[in-house]
Amino acid sequence: RRAVGAVDLTALGLGAIIGTGIFVIIGEAITTSGPSIVLAFLLAGVTCAFSALAFAELASSIPVSGSAYTYSYATLGELAAWIIGWDLILEYGVAIAGVSVGWGQYFNELLDSLFSLSLPESITNPPGEGGTVNIPAAFLVLVVAGVLMIGVRETARTNTVMVFIKLVVLLLFLVLGVTAFTADNFDPFFVEGEGLGGTVTAASLIFFAYIGFDAVSTSGEEVNRPARDLPRAIIGSLAIATALYIAVALVATGALPFEELNGAEAPLATVLSDGAGIGWGADIISFGALVAITSVVLTLLYGQSRILFAMSRDGLLPRFVAQVNPRTRTPVLIIGILGLVFAALAAVVPLSEIVELVNIGTLFAFFVVNIGVI
Repeated sequence: RRAVGAVDLTALGLGAIIGTGIFVIIGEAITTSGPSIVLAFLLAGVTCAFSALAFAELASSIPVSGSAYTYSYATLGELAAWIIGWDLILEYGVAIAGVSVGWGQYFNELLDSLFSLSLPESITNPPGEGGTVNIPAAFLVLVVAGVLMIGVRETARTNTVMVFIKLVVLLLFLVLGVTAFTADNFDPFFVEGEGLGGTVTAASLIFFAYIGFDAVSTSGEEVNRPARDLPRAIIGSLAIATALYIAVALVATGALPFEELNGAEAPLATVLSDGAGIGWGADIISFGALVAITSVVLTLLYGQSRILFAMSRDGLLPRFVAQVNPRTRTPVLIIGILGLVFAALAAVVPLSEIVELVNIGTLFAFFVVNIGVI
């Protein structure tokens, strides 16, 4: 059903991009970059821009479901498409698990701040990080899968509302965080002993923060005017996210010395509570992070289900998998299977390992798409 316009598409891209990458990964990446994390965000954004242009060109000329899988099928053949299809399924699935883990961290932070309650580590952390199973992360994936089964129009509208909320929250962070800004926190700009190499290393990790603009191209068959709207949404969502990321990183580093951000589970909330001394602002940031990360899970699971749908329809998987519910017009069987599988993954895999796996899969997908354009 063609029911999605340019605004909803751009929101879909922002929904997939803005989430764990800026709300959580900044605390992981700043270890090697220090204040130069601002430059790391810029490097990662420029790197993604070239692939965004390739996706935009192919999306406008091949406006069907499947994203990189479909483009590989059209340009490189069935074998390449089969390989990249499974790569995308794993990439999106592992990314869903990763952002869900980040959601659980902010959820626990908000509970502690508002009600002085903390869930036991045994049910909020995966094995290897002091826990047994991450129940909040698994719960989020299952709830989002249920929303996706309702219908694409309802999914798009839900996502648009969540994107609006998280953009407002990030703008609030910029306004509050800049009150504690000091240029002294940028001296030295590079971490001693790391230099520019540490910045590049951080950029390779931050790359995770930009994953998602390609999810826009998975909706090709459900867009009103795909030749016009898909390229605008792909490039527009990446440009908006990059500008916002750089601004947030600049304010965060200026408001709190990077040593205090290093390893923080909820870094933006930490900036407002410890750097600016605004506790209520930290609570709002934690709430915004929950909304933002929910939106990412929604859009990534949506994109993943459409890729699997395209593979099934093409005969690379059993065709019965591609059955569409006659009432909701969504592939409910695919969504249900994916929800169960990746809820289980989110419950047991540590965030740092997830980020590395996703980056490898994404780079491979981008590489194949760019070859197809050439």
